[in-house]
Amino acid sequence: MVQAIQKITLSAARDIPFNKLVLSQQNVRKIKAGVSIEDLAEDIAHRGLLTSLNVRPELDGDGNETGIYRIPAGGRRYRALERLVAQKRLAKTAGVPCIVSKSKTLEVEDSLAENVQRVSLHPLDQFRAFQTLREQGLDEEEIAARFFVSVVTVRQRLRLASVSPRLLDLYAEDEITLEQIMAFSITNDHVRQEQVWDTISRSHSREPYYIRRLLTETAIRASDRRAVYVGIETYEAAGGVTMRDLFDQDQGGWLQDPALLEQLVMEKLKADAAAIQVSEGWKWVEAAFDFPYGHTSGLRRFYGEQAEMTEDELARYDATRAEYDKLDAEYAEADEYSETTEQKLEELGSELDRLNDRPYVFDPQEVARGGVFVSLGASGELKIERGFVRAEDEPKDETDQSADDGEGRTDDRTDLPVSAGAAGEGTEPDDEDETIKPLPDRLVLDLTAARTVALRNALANDSVIAFISVLHAFVLKTFYVYGSDSCLEVTLQSARFSQTPGLGDTVWAKEIDQRQEGWGQDLPKDPNDLWDFLIKLDEVSRQALFAHCAALSVNAVIEPWNKRTRAIAHSEQLARSIGFDMVEAGWTPTADNYLGRVTKARILQAVREAKGDQAAELIGHLKKTDMAREAERLMTGSGWLPEPLRMTNGEGIIESDALGDTAGSDELGAISEAQDLPAFLLEDLGTSNDETGDRESEIDGEHLAAAE
Repeated sequence: MVQAIQKITLSAARDIPFNKLVLSQQNVRKIKAGVSIEDLAEDIAHRGLLTSLNVRPELDGDGNETGIYRIPAGGRRYRALERLVAQKRLAKTAGVPCIVSKSKTLEVEDSLAENVQRVSLHPLDQFRAFQTLREQGLDEEEIAARFFVSVVTVRQRLRLASVSPRLLDLYAEDEITLEQIMAFSITNDHVRQEQVWDTISRSHSREPYYIRRLLTETAIRASDRRAVYVGIETYEAAGGVTMRDLFDQDQGGWLQDPALLEQLVMEKLKADAAAIQVSEGWKWVEAAFDFPYGHTSGLRRFYGEQAEMTEDELARYDATRAEYDKLDAEYAEADEYSETTEQKLEELGSELDRLNDRPYVFDPQEVARGGVFVSLGASGELKIERGFVRAEDEPKDETDQSADDGEGRTDDRTDLPVSAGAAGEGTEPDDEDETIKPLPDRLVLDLTAARTVALRNALANDSVIAFISVLHAFVLKTFYVYGSDSCLEVTLQSARFSQTPGLGDTVWAKEIDQRQEGWGQDLPKDPNDLWDFLIKLDEVSRQALFAHCAALSVNAVIEPWNKRTRAIAHSEQLARSIGFDMVEAGWTPTADNYLGRVTKARILQAVREAKGDQAAELIGHLKKTDMAREAERLMTGSGWLPEPLRMTNGEGIIESDALGDTAGSDELGAISEAQDLPAFLLEDLGTSNDETGDRESEIDGEHLAAAE
C-alpha cells in the first residue's frame, strides 16, 4: 500500500502596519556584525525592503490573537525600519511585508534557522556583480555609495573580476585561493597570468609572493632611481604601462616597459646635461646612468668658491644665529618638553642652513677648459660632479717642462753617478780666462749630489718635516695631478677598479668621495702654495690628510693573472693592525654581490655554513634565481663571508668566525631560524600555512545591503 505524501502548506504573507510589530526576545542575533543599521536603513530607503520579516501573532491568556506580532527573525530589518520612522521618512502605519508563521516550532528555532540556513555570497559572485554594475553605467563612487563600502574596496573587487576567466573558474572550483587571485590581479595581461599559473601549478611554489615575483620579474619598480628621475606620469604619457597591486604595498607599482624607461632617462639626462653646459659654460659635459668607480682618475680637479654673503644676508644670519643660540640655551634649562620650541628651533636651523648653502662660483678660465660628469644619484636625483680638466686641455707652461736631450726624449734619470764624456763635462776651466762662464754640468751635478745627501741626513733628524714632505708629495699626486713636482721620489698609485659594478654606490666609496671633496675645497688652488698650507696646518688635520692620501694607494685585489701573494699577505697584516673586518664594515651576501654569481652548489654550501644543513635542504629544490634570493633572506645577519673576504690567522688558516654565527648548529636550531621562510618552504618541515603568519585576505566581510 502506497503511503500518501503529505502536502506542505506555506505560511501566508501580508502587509502589517509597522506600529503592530514588536521584537521578540528570542532572536538569536546578539552580536553586531555586517552592514550597520544606519546603512541598512539607507539601503531600504533606496530600493525598498527586499526580504520579508518572519513574525508570529501574539496571543493573550486565552489563546486569542491580540493584533500585535512578534519578530523572531528579521530584527536588524526592523531596527532599520524603526530608524526611518523616527526620521519621519516612513509612516508609523506603513505596511511592512511579513510572513506570518503559525508553526508549532519555537520562536528561537525560527531565528536560528533563518541565520544558519543562509549561504553567504561567494566572493566571485560579488566581484562579477560589481563588474556588471560598472558595465551598466555606474562609476566606482556610485557603487561604493550604494553598497556602503569604500571606493578602494570597489576598485579591489573590480580588479579581481578582471583576472583571466580561466583562473576565475579555477577559483570558483576552489583550485586557486583568493590570495593567489589577488596576486594575479597586479597585471591585466591574461596570457601572462595563465603562463605563470601553468608554471607554478607544476611546482611546489604557489605562494602569492612568488606569483607576484614571476609577474614582475621583467619589470622595474616605481621606486627605482630611473623611474623616480623620469616620473611615472611622463612614462605613462609616453605609452608606458604600470602594474599596480591594490592589495599590498607596492611603492607605486612596476613599470612594464624597461626599454622605454631607459630611452626616457637618456633623453632627459642629455637634455639636463646640455642645459648645464649652456648655462654654466663648461667645455664638455658627459652624461650616463652611472660612471665606473675611479672615472675621474687622471683628471685634475678644481673647486669653486662659495659666494660671499651680502650685507643683508650677513645681518640676517647674525640675527638668526643669536636667536637660535638664545632659545636653545633657554630650552636646555627647561624641565618640560615644548613642541612649539622644538618647531621654532627647527625653523631657525633651516634658515641658517639656507643662508649657509650658497652656490659655488668657479673661475671662468677654468670653466672654459673644464668639464662636468652628470649621472643619477641613488634616490633618482641628478648627480653633478663639476670641475675636471683633461690632460690635453691643460695650459702649456714651457718653464715647467723638463729639458729635452736633443733627441726628443725627456731625461728623467735621477741616478747620482753619471758617466763623464758629455759635452762640457769633465773638462777643467781655463784659469787664464777672466770671463765668468756657467759652471760645468759635471760640477753642478757633484755639488747638488753632495747637497742631496746632506739634506737627506738633515731630514732624517726632523721627523715632523719628514712627515710633511711625504704628505706634500702625496697631496700633489692625489689632488693636483699635473701640479708642481716634489723633490721626494715617492710614488703614490691608486687602482681604479672600474670593472666592478656598483662599487661607487657603496657606503665606503661614498665616505671616501666626501673626504676627497672636503679636502679639495680646503686646499689651495695653486700647488705652489701647498707647502706653506701644510706647514700651517694643525697636527691632527695633517695626520687625517696623510691617512686619506695613503689609503687611496691600498690595493688588495687578487687578479686572475696576478695573485700578488705577498701584497695580499701584507693587506691582511694591515687589516689586523687596524682591527678591520668586512662584516663590521657592513658587507653581507646578496644575490647581486655573490649568491647570484656562483653555482647552486656554492649557494647551498654558503647556507649550510651559515645556517646549518636543515636550512640548506629547505631551498635545495629551487631554481638558481629563487635559490639565491631565498639564501639572501636566510643569511641576513649571519656574519658569513666567502673565502676571499675571510681573514687568516697569519699562517694561512681561515679564522672560524668568518663561517657565520650558526655554523654547526643542530637541526632544531635550523628549524627555528627557518620560521621566517615562506610557507611553501616550510611544507617540507610539516609546518602549516597558518604558522607562517601569511597576510590575511584583504577582502573584508562586508555584505550586500539586503543580506542578513
